Amino acid sequence: MDNYLGKPKIEGRAFINVCLVTRKEDARCEEEDVNEQDEDGDPSKGVWPWEVVEKKKIWEPNCETFSFAGQEINIKTSIDSFGALIWPGALALCQYLENNCEQIDLMDKAVLEIGAGTGLVSIVACLLGAWVTATDLPHILGNLTYNITRNTRGRCRYTPQVANLAWGHDLQRTFPSSIFRYDYVLAADVVYHHECLDELLVTMEHFCRPRTTLIWSNKVRFESDQKFTERFKNAFDITVLAEIPQEQVTIYKATFRM
Repeated sequence: MDNYLGKPKIEGRAFINVCLVTRKEDARCEEEDVNEQDEDGDPSKGVWPWEVVEKKKIWEPNCETFSFAGQEINIKTSIDSFGALIWPGALALCQYLENNCEQIDLMDKAVLEIGAGTGLVSIVACLLGAWVTATDLPHILGNLTYNITRNTRGRCRYTPQVANLAWGHDLQRTFPSSIFRYDYVLAADVVYHHECLDELLVTMEHFCRPRTTLIWSNKVRFESDQKFTERFKNAFDITVLAEIPQEQVTIYKATFRM
């Protein structure tokens, strides 16, 4: 297994907004871990991240239960944020990863999820043996960290990392390609009606380097989704892994185009 595994070469230290961890038996998080920050709430005290009052808005959480990789997974969700909901592309990708372990072998692989949201896909990747870094925007990280910690602690070969990632912004500074290299990049339902599609494609291109496989699962909703898909196909070498017509979801495998 390559040494980099999607992490800086110096282990056990915080590196540019990333809480580094070593293997499960020696996992440590620095104080920067969003799960430990006061503003994200303290689950041990019965205060959840989504209950923190911000701009007079209180998250109203729900709990959804799923079964993947032989484990029951409990996810806190909320209708107050796109990033706190479970989307069809995520469910389809989880099912695909579970059912196709020989084709997509995540065991001991370095995996990055972009737009991780509730963390369901990252959790399943962890349960399948991957060393996972789940990323999203700062206001999503509290709930993301809670869900991942709750569902992976004591169950996985590696302790997952959670990190802030704004698509297309300062990528070489925050995730320099000379240090952060991944076997797989996962993305589920990251394409919908938003204004960051250009930045998303830049981010995919930044992380999908030689020897990296990008797996993107998405439900088509808008004309802009179709336009992005065409740009995506022009940027990478593409294989369609699965199509779920009833959900209008397609799962793509993309590799670096020489």
